[in-house]
Amino acid sequence: MTEPTHDVVIVGGGHNGLTAAAYLALAGKSVLLLERDDHVGGAAISAEAFPGVDARLSRYSYLVSLLPRRIIDELGLSIELARRRYSSYTPNPADTTGGLLVDRGDDAATRMSFDRVGAGDDFDAWNAFYRDTEALATALFPTVCEPLPTRSEARRLVGDDFVWDQFIERPLGTAITERFGSDLVRGVVATDGLIGTFTSTDDLSLDANRCFLYHVIGNETGDWDVPIGGMGAVTGALENAARQAGARIVTGALVTSVSPDGEVRYRRGDVERVVVGGHVLANVAPWVLQELLAAGTADAPLPAAAAAGPAIAKPEGAQVKVNLLLTRLPTLRDPSVSPEAAFGGTFHINETFSQLEDAWEQATRGVIPELLPCEIYCHSLTDPSILSPELVAAGAQTLTVFGLHAPSRWLSDENNDATRARLQAAVLASLNSVLAEPIEDLLLTDTEGNPCVETKTTLDLEHALNLPGGNIFHGPLDWPFLEDDEPRDTPAQRWGVATAHPRILICGAGARRGGGVSGIGGHNAAMAVLEDS
Repeated sequence: MTEPTHDVVIVGGGHNGLTAAAYLALAGKSVLLLERDDHVGGAAISAEAFPGVDARLSRYSYLVSLLPRRIIDELGLSIELARRRYSSYTPNPADTTGGLLVDRGDDAATRMSFDRVGAGDDFDAWNAFYRDTEALATALFPTVCEPLPTRSEARRLVGDDFVWDQFIERPLGTAITERFGSDLVRGVVATDGLIGTFTSTDDLSLDANRCFLYHVIGNETGDWDVPIGGMGAVTGALENAARQAGARIVTGALVTSVSPDGEVRYRRGDVERVVVGGHVLANVAPWVLQELLAAGTADAPLPAAAAAGPAIAKPEGAQVKVNLLLTRLPTLRDPSVSPEAAFGGTFHINETFSQLEDAWEQATRGVIPELLPCEIYCHSLTDPSILSPELVAAGAQTLTVFGLHAPSRWLSDENNDATRARLQAAVLASLNSVLAEPIEDLLLTDTEGNPCVETKTTLDLEHALNLPGGNIFHGPLDWPFLEDDEPRDTPAQRWGVATAHPRILICGAGARRGGGVSGIGGHNAAMAVLEDS
């Protein structure tokens, strides 16, 4: 066995890698974290996206739900998360002069809004449905920073066969169509099963169910909160915790191979270096780790693929992200709702249940839907600190648009620029279909005279963040439990971070309880290392 130069080497400096580094260094381990960029944070960063414009946008990840209070407290993180008053606003595509506004603090107003869009019968069903998701969250979220329960144990924790069956055993679309009558209401519910996941809610794979589960269980409420100061503030707090605990963080370090015996090769500038970890934590997608292991075992007696473990298919992402900086919020066609209320939560556009299903079917045929399903988030309404005082005084606002059903199968290096332009046009057209004025007329310009709009395709994410296929979850999401017959003999198996090699663990979003800005993958990999020490 190769002698380690460090107790732990972490490949990748995203938020999960920083979380693992902080926990392990606090426990007295010697930790080396290698990050290929000149900064840490991965997708959880803030950046000035537009030249000469003093606005620090959460360029990729943008809201926080799954980061457990336990991790914040145990690492002493100085993070402030703000709750949004409004849950969502959804214009009615059949009549955009009206829409559904879900107000967290005013049930009477929300009921009236259901009535106005002809969905009055769904109001009580809505409350009952989300009481069920709260029961699921209360039972399952406390387990995410503990060894994995089995399916049977998780079902007993939920303690309600009806709740378990509708969310875990049957396609999500079945529960939605059985419990709601309005196409509009059904769509609002369904979107949580489709964010970053290319599927139908009726698919028997239950991919939508797993995506939905992680969207509704965060901190036992499912609330998605605004990180004050932007997503970079979350990364900054984690980086400070890791450094103060004694972890060594090296940026500009491109890892080129990992071997099963813990040897990590990386290049920094023109210099090739080799380090060895008692454990290696991979804060990269499992598919990327597979490539690194294949490179690290190319001279081994076993074929590279066999030495790297069972083959993993390249993941597929399914979204387009558009960042906008506006002179002000746009005017709506709905006179009953202020822009501040509409954009104060999640703004759903062309996301009725039938539109979502039609868009998925079109996308599988390679067709960009004429009205792309989108949802919008406005960081600056809740947290203007990301803008300069001058921009705040002028009334400027940020918008982040997440377009669904834009799969990576459409993209190649040859067509990425053209497809990006087509997707951006589709997103802006979808927005304009529910606004009283063109969104283009409200765009600020940067110092080069260009409109402040930035579009990221799945291929852009692959290039910028090393996300294979642009998949924001690093790969298909798993249930937060083991099947009853799955092995849990080792700490890595029990914590959901195992690979085919005992010294190599997954510590990112590709862990069994991954996806989103959570730190859970990093926490659990650290716990597996400490249990194995």
